[in-house]
Amino acid sequence: MRNEKLKIENCNHLLRWNAALCFFLSFAFSGYAQSTPKITSEIDTTFIKIGEQIIWTVTVEVDSTKNVIFPEGQTFSPLETVEAFKTDTTRKKDRFTLEKSYALTQFDSGSYKLPMQRIDIEGQGFFTDSSRINVATVTVDTLNQKMYDIKDLMVVEKSHSGWWKIALWVLLGLAILAGLFYWFVFRKKPLTEEEKVAMLPPYDRAMLELKKLENSKYLIQDEYKKYYSELTDIVRSYLEEDVNVSALESTTDQLIEKLELMTDSGELELDKDTISQFKRILQTADLVKFAKSKPDTSVAEQDRKSIENIVEKTHEALPEPTEEELMQQAEYLEELEKKKQKKRIIIAAVSLAGLIFISVIAASAYFGFQYTKDTILGHPTKELLDGEWVRSSYGYPPVILETPKVLVREEVKLPPEAQAQIKELQVFGYRSSIGLFTMVSSSMSLVNPEQEPEFEQSIEATIKEFEKNGAKNIITKQEEFKTISGVTGIKVFGSGKFSVPESKELIRGKYTLIMFGGKGFQQQVILTWLDDDTYAQEIVDRILATLEVKLES
Repeated sequence: MRNEKLKIENCNHLLRWNAALCFFLSFAFSGYAQSTPKITSEIDTTFIKIGEQIIWTVTVEVDSTKNVIFPEGQTFSPLETVEAFKTDTTRKKDRFTLEKSYALTQFDSGSYKLPMQRIDIEGQGFFTDSSRINVATVTVDTLNQKMYDIKDLMVVEKSHSGWWKIALWVLLGLAILAGLFYWFVFRKKPLTEEEKVAMLPPYDRAMLELKKLENSKYLIQDEYKKYYSELTDIVRSYLEEDVNVSALESTTDQLIEKLELMTDSGELELDKDTISQFKRILQTADLVKFAKSKPDTSVAEQDRKSIENIVEKTHEALPEPTEEELMQQAEYLEELEKKKQKKRIIIAAVSLAGLIFISVIAASAYFGFQYTKDTILGHPTKELLDGEWVRSSYGYPPVILETPKVLVREEVKLPPEAQAQIKELQVFGYRSSIGLFTMVSSSMSLVNPEQEPEFEQSIEATIKEFEKNGAKNIITKQEEFKTISGVTGIKVFGSGKFSVPESKELIRGKYTLIMFGGKGFQQQVILTWLDDDTYAQEIVDRILATLEVKLES
C-alpha cells in the first residue's frame, strides 16, 4: 500500500516537471518564432504579353525593432522595374507586417526567370523564391502590313530641354549688371542744398549767401570775426567769378587797386564812392579779423547792406557777354559734364571690378581657388560631374551604371580565335573630348554555358591593350569589390603614363577595372582618368558606389 502511494506521488511529481518543461519549451520556441522574420512573396500572374505588367509582392513579418531594406533599382533583370510602390505597414502587438509591391515588365517574348531577391534585415540577408515568367509576343499580320529593315544607329542631338534655366540665370546676371551700370552712371542723383547753391550764377549765389548771413546768429552771439570773414569771402568769390579778378588771394589794397584799374580802363563801370565804400568795409573786416576790433551791431548790419549794394552795382556795371564768351561758357559746361560722366563711368567700373574681385575672393576662400576658377572658366569633367546623370542597364547579362553621359554601343569585331569561345560581346563606351576620362562597360556570353570566366586572362589582356596604345609604367593592384546588393567581383586598379590624342607626351593617369562573372558569361567595367583630376575622381567614386550587376546569363 505504501509502495503504491509512493509510486503515485512520484508519478505526480514527474507530471508536474513534464508540464513545467513543456511550458518552458513552448515559451522558448514561441519567443524564437516571434523573433524570426517571416518572408513570403507572390506574383499576380506568370503569363503576360509584351509590354504588359506583372505585380510582384513581398511580405515581411518582423519585430518592430528590426530595420528592413527592400530591393531597389533594376534588381529584377531580365525583367524591368516600372515602379516600386510605397511600403504598406501594419502593426500587431510588437510585430510589423511590411508589404511592398513592384510593377515589372518585359518587351521581348520568351521565358524569363524572375531572380531571387535579397531582403536585408539588420544586416542579414534573406532571399525570396524565384519564379518563371512567360512573355508572349503580339501577333503581327505580315501579309497586310509591310515590313522594313532595322535602321542603323543614329547620332541624337544633345537635349536642350534645360536651356531656359541657363537663359534665366544669364538674364538675371545681365539685369543686375545693367542695374549697377544705371545706378552708378546714368542715374541723376538728387542734388544737395550745397550743390544746388553751387550751380547758381555768381550774382544769384552771392545774393542768396548774403541773405543767409542776414539770418545768421553771428551778431547775436558776438561772433564778429566769423561774420566779417564770411561777408568778405562772399564778395571776393563773386568778384573772382563774375568780374574775373583774383580777389581771394589779394590783400585789401591790392584788390582795391585792381578794381580802380579796371574802372579807369573801362572794363568795369563803378563810381569812386562805391569803391571807397567797399575799401572801408574791407578795412573794417581786417580790423575785426586781425586786431579783434568790435564794431557796433548796427555798423555790421549796415556793412552787409552796403556789400549787397556793391554786388548789385558791380553786376550792373559788367558789360553784356559776347556771343563768343557765351559759346566758351557752353563749351566749358559741356566739358565739365563730360568730365563728370567719365568720373561716374570710372566709379562704376571700379565698383563692378571690386564687386567681382570680392566675390571671387569670397568664393575662393569658401570653395577653394581651383574650384572657383573651374566654375568660372569651365572644366570638362566638372561639367560632367555637375550635369544630369543617367542610370541605365547595358548589355546582357546587364551591367547597371549611373553615369554623367549615356554610354554608346560600340561595334567590336572578334578575331577568329576568339569566336570559338565567345558567343556574343556587347560593348558600350564614352570618351571625353579632352583628357583621359573614359567609361566602358562590356558583357560577354561564352559558347560553353558551363565555362567559368578567366579573370586573370582578362586583366592581362586589358594591361596589354593599355601598353599597345602607348601606356608605360603601369602599376597594378587588386582587391575584392562588392556592389550595394552584395554581389562580389574583382577590382583591379592603379596608375601609369597614358597617351591621349590631343597630346604628344605621355600623361599621368589612373584606371580601374571591375569584373564579375559566372558560368557562361563575364561582365566588365573600365574607367580611366587624369591623375590630378579631382572631379573625375568624384565621378568614378559615384559610378562605383552605384554599380550593380545581374549574375544570370
